[in-house]
Amino acid sequence: MSGASEAFAGPLSVSDVTARVRQALEEALPFCWVEGEISELTRPASGHMYMSLADERSQLGCVMFRSYASQLRFDPEPGMKVLAYGNLSVYERGGRYQFYVYRLRPSGVGEMALAFEELRARLAEEGLFEARHKRPLPDYPRAVGVVTSPTGAAIRDIVQVLRRRAPGLPVVLAPARVQGAGSPGEIAAAIERLNRFGGVDVVVVGRGGGSPEDLWPFNEEGVARAIHSSALPVVTAVGHETDHTIADYVADVRASTPSVAAELVTRERVLLRERLDDRRGRLLRAVQARLDHNRQRLEGLRPGRLAVRLADGVDQRSQSLDESRARLAAALDSCLGSHRDRFDRSLLRLDARNPLRSLASGFAYCQRERDGRRVRAAAELQPGERLRLRFAEGAARCQVEEVESQ
Repeated sequence: MSGASEAFAGPLSVSDVTARVRQALEEALPFCWVEGEISELTRPASGHMYMSLADERSQLGCVMFRSYASQLRFDPEPGMKVLAYGNLSVYERGGRYQFYVYRLRPSGVGEMALAFEELRARLAEEGLFEARHKRPLPDYPRAVGVVTSPTGAAIRDIVQVLRRRAPGLPVVLAPARVQGAGSPGEIAAAIERLNRFGGVDVVVVGRGGGSPEDLWPFNEEGVARAIHSSALPVVTAVGHETDHTIADYVADVRASTPSVAAELVTRERVLLRERLDDRRGRLLRAVQARLDHNRQRLEGLRPGRLAVRLADGVDQRSQSLDESRARLAAALDSCLGSHRDRFDRSLLRLDARNPLRSLASGFAYCQRERDGRRVRAAAELQPGERLRLRFAEGAARCQVEEVESQ
């Protein structure tokens, strides 16, 4: 009778039933990781991703909305075994339950890798890895602070490289355990101590190689935030070149090894020393060249060599004098020849104009005897005036008896 009375209490709507199922599922199975093999994968134009996760006995319908699917760092494919993080709920319109996926990872990553990725994604979202937070290393640090184990290989490598590349550069060690329980807190505290110390300009944080478990303290959030909060530039040098930690993403500079970190913090100092060595070498070569030149000059000033040089100078000047004399004689000959030619031409012109040349044809040259002036016409003469007549051969004197004018 009780069952019958409940039936008459009033029916539930389909939406009511679906809502109660949804509430029950969400309360019974909160957020969790689910492992399975991808099947029936579709990606419509909306950007959402629909798939099923399957194992040997069951299938689970899943949906990953576009805002989460766009953040995937790999391409899911059917048949791929994955780990999906999300919660189980009901798609009310279709009346079916499905798994809502917020993170997706290839299966086999492991708990440590999942924790690594989760912290890395969260810190990246906060902006701790952004380039605007990265500070340049000082060119010429007064001292280098090192956070590492005082008995490990890292501090020995760093000190050895610094002594070779920058002798005299102080190293301030802030000792800290770099593996095992409590080591993340010691590393963070050591970074803070160096910041309060005030005598260093750059901090190297790191350790030598080891297993992922050994390097895990550098994946802890406390260490990452201590590096981010440091007022001094931080160089991380954790493990080997292939090892990457959360601390590397936060640091201002990542070095592949502790030795490389020591090289990075002394790079400008070494370059300066190389430039000074180069200039010192050039200066020494210039001084040596000048000394060699002056030595050669001194060699030339020895008495025997000086006599040879003086004799050679006299011979050369004598030869130069002979050449000058020959050039002068040639110039004089040329000048005299030129004047001779000009004189001969002048004689020819004068001879052509000589009034006495016509005397050979029977003419006479008539002059007044008193003043030697030439007589051109009879009208110039007076009776009784004495004349001198010059012939081709000889001359004669005569007196004018009568002047006839035409």
